[in-house]
Amino acid sequence: MQLFKALQPISVLSFDLDDTLYDNKPVIAAAEAAMLHSLAQHAPLTRGYDSDFWWQQRRLLAKATPEIRHDLGRWRLLGIEAGLVSLGLSQCEAGEIAELAYTAFWQERTNIKIKPEVKALLTALATALAERGTDNQVLLVDADFQMFALSRRFRRPGSLGLGDVISGKKPWPQAVLSTALAQIDVLPCGSLCDHQMATLTAGYWQRLLAEWKQHYRYIVVDAGTPDQPSLAAMLQAVDSTYVVVEYDRTSRAGVAEAVDQLRRWGVANLATVMVGVPVTEYAA
Repeated sequence: MQLFKALQPISVLSFDLDDTLYDNKPVIAAAEAAMLHSLAQHAPLTRGYDSDFWWQQRRLLAKATPEIRHDLGRWRLLGIEAGLVSLGLSQCEAGEIAELAYTAFWQERTNIKIKPEVKALLTALATALAERGTDNQVLLVDADFQMFALSRRFRRPGSLGLGDVISGKKPWPQAVLSTALAQIDVLPCGSLCDHQMATLTAGYWQRLLAEWKQHYRYIVVDAGTPDQPSLAAMLQAVDSTYVVVEYDRTSRAGVAEAVDQLRRWGVANLATVMVGVPVTEYAA
């Protein structure tokens, strides 16, 4: 890709850290298995119905209510509930069992293992930026409400964060937390649903970023993966994005798909960064 426009000084970096940085297939398979086990435990009549049956329920739901696809969690939850109702359960009973099954799915879905070098990538970048001068305050923002990798990296899961700022529960200065690293603060993800993210415009993010820029020289955002439509408005407001991929895990087609999605949203991807490359193979 050729750029004919001079780049302005970069103050906000947005990263795709999840799904491209670990093998997602076994994670999803384990989460689906946990969901099916929970369903079989609480609704024995579901035994014999595999993941494809529940996927078809979500497809039917999306056909009737297309906007549900913007809230992946709610889409799965309501799909489970609809499937249980189709098998003869009452709406009330189906709702309760669906909640249990979805909880089992979500617990396993977030049980991922990321290599240490991947976890350390943002921290190293933030440290490098901060060390460029005493005025280079850095804000790390966890905007990935599916994996919250940054929040876990700094042992802040469950803390107030970006979600609470967006929902109006707290002003952002009260949700920002200091770290053991000089000049680096972190804004955890907090709590938020995808459908709330989908209602926010690029103008909202531009105003919020403008406020952050008054206090920080650099803002680094973990924005999750480009397959989440609710992220489009936020990514359209940042200065640039980097797609981070893992050596020997992410396919070339997967990278191309992610970059194409960003382009369709009108988001410039400054570079694709590969981590986990064996030193013995490429080092001189």
